Amino acid sequence: MAHLQLHKVGKSYGAVEVIPGIDFEINSGEFLVLVGPSGSGKSTLLKMIAGLEETTSGKIMVDGEDITHLDPSARDLAMVFQSYALYPHMTVRDNMSFALRMRGEDPAEIDRRVKEAVVMLDLGGLENRKPGQLSGGQRQRVAMGRCVVRNPKLFLFDEPLSNLDAKLRAQTRIEIRRLHERLNATSIFVTHDQVEAMTMADRIALLKDGKLQQIGSPQDLYLRPKNTFVATFIGTPEMNLVASQVEMIDGGLWLGGASGMSLPVSPERQAKLAGGMASRRQVKVGIRPEHFEIVATGTKGALEVKVNVTEWLGHEIFIFGQSALGPIGVRVPEGMAAAPAANDVLNIRPVADRWHVFDTASGDSLLAE
Repeated sequence: MAHLQLHKVGKSYGAVEVIPGIDFEINSGEFLVLVGPSGSGKSTLLKMIAGLEETTSGKIMVDGEDITHLDPSARDLAMVFQSYALYPHMTVRDNMSFALRMRGEDPAEIDRRVKEAVVMLDLGGLENRKPGQLSGGQRQRVAMGRCVVRNPKLFLFDEPLSNLDAKLRAQTRIEIRRLHERLNATSIFVTHDQVEAMTMADRIALLKDGKLQQIGSPQDLYLRPKNTFVATFIGTPEMNLVASQVEMIDGGLWLGGASGMSLPVSPERQAKLAGGMASRRQVKVGIRPEHFEIVATGTKGALEVKVNVTEWLGHEIFIFGQSALGPIGVRVPEGMAAAPAANDVLNIRPVADRWHVFDTASGDSLLAE
């Protein structure tokens, strides 16, 4: 295990600054996921930690030791690549043991470690096969096994599931997380897939344009997004964002005026919002599709949605339609008698306190702690 600290770590290519300077810590034994869209800087940051990219500024510390300018071979870490990076002419056993043999480890110790990794990763019977004789999932497990036998301080995963089909991705996701738990390792996992981030991470660090947008547990980013980018990147389908006035009418909050939609709110949340909204005529209100309730026609403060598209996913149904406040996506309750069809009209209202308010100009949450 290792405790990793990044102090204002930045990266530039000539005059182009891709990471202006990032600060955060990864605790010993933690599984941290770096997530963000293409070009956000997540893989570049991982490569700087690995020593495969030079840092332009800042420090990388492991257990209090500055490793910023150490050679990759001296950093005691292991990396699993998207492309597996296996030697095609070597067997599974030889691929897994190669780094240990190059270090001159005792052959008996090498054999013991490889056998343990084979059992741990369910590779029994495949030891004498070459990569070309393995499936994509098996190859990725061999790549993980090559790291496991080294017993490093840090495990680094650079989008290791991208080349797998959907079923294998789900299986390998579970295997990686189970491996992490068994080894009690410190792991950093890079992905652009927010589902992988949500299902695997102890904490998520979400990047955009080289800047850290938010770091916290999956629940923190999902339930308490700090800005509109986090709110819409995390969650599928993405959060509804409505730009409109929020007004106090008859003691309640309304989105879009008296003819719009009421926002059920607790006294505590209303008091918290009062100061932040005092100087803002217009804000963006965010509501996740599952945080609406369907109410009867004519319910005061309900919003009418005319259905355009219905997506049936077996365990849940999403509808996408048009309202007076713009396009809206809603998750329909599983127990609903019949799935809404195109041109049907639903009446919806947000669940109390399960909506968010963002500043229109900055995108920052007015409810963030």
